[in-house]
Amino acid sequence: MKKVTFLVLSLFLFSNCVEKKKTEPVEPEPITEEVKDSVEPRKMEPIAVEIDGSYFKAMGTEPFWGLKIYDNKVELQTMNDTLFTPSSKPILAQDANLKMFRIQTEATSMDIIIAHKECTNAMSGQVSPYTVTVAYKATGDDGEAQALEGCGTYITDYRLHDIWVLETLKGTQVSKDDFNGNDVPNMEININSNRFSGFSGCNRMTGSLFFEKDLLRFSQVASTRMACPNMEKESEFLNALQSSTAYKVENNRLYLSNGDESDLLTFKKID
Repeated sequence: MKKVTFLVLSLFLFSNCVEKKKTEPVEPEPITEEVKDSVEPRKMEPIAVEIDGSYFKAMGTEPFWGLKIYDNKVELQTMNDTLFTPSSKPILAQDANLKMFRIQTEATSMDIIIAHKECTNAMSGQVSPYTVTVAYKATGDDGEAQALEGCGTYITDYRLHDIWVLETLKGTQVSKDDFNGNDVPNMEININSNRFSGFSGCNRMTGSLFFEKDLLRFSQVASTRMACPNMEKESEFLNALQSSTAYKVENNRLYLSNGDESDLLTFKKID
């Protein structure tokens, strides 16, 4: 009987000891990982548009044709042939968003008119923002020029497709202190949809890109309506963003400017 009692007591003490070990708190290990930027990189959507160096593309049906405009050349592809000519500076209309390229070579005479007018492809039903007319013929030909009509669009600079964090506002370095300790403004630009979204210092923002060669506008900007102390910097940032018309990308930075101010905003690319 004594042996049984001793055995039961030993088992009780052993199980109690094990239970104590299970419930003893474990000291957390010290965190040695380096603190990262509060604006964490997000995975960007892959670029869906074809990148071939052209900045404007158009196409038409009946007959089928395609047009590409590069910085240094124009390529017109028809059912019968492909014509290459040097590019030219566009002639701008004074009272409308309309451009005409007048090209004259030893072999070809060509006029290209690009009008900012919505256009629907007769075959696919796809809607494009520009209506395009091309008239061409051989140089010296006294006959009528071949006329083509179709739809076109500008190809947004692929280098804009990234996540950008504000670095300077009107030439002055910004910090969290300027935005009540919040993150500094940042935005993600998506050239597939010509949209942008991000954080403006207090509120979330979203909007559209309007892109033509050497022209970039941030339009249709909408934001949430949270109230923060000292919102002057956020307002200054949003006003500067919407007043920018020109851009430059170099050294992993996006520089926005307009005709009056050359250093409106500077953003740094997030890797």
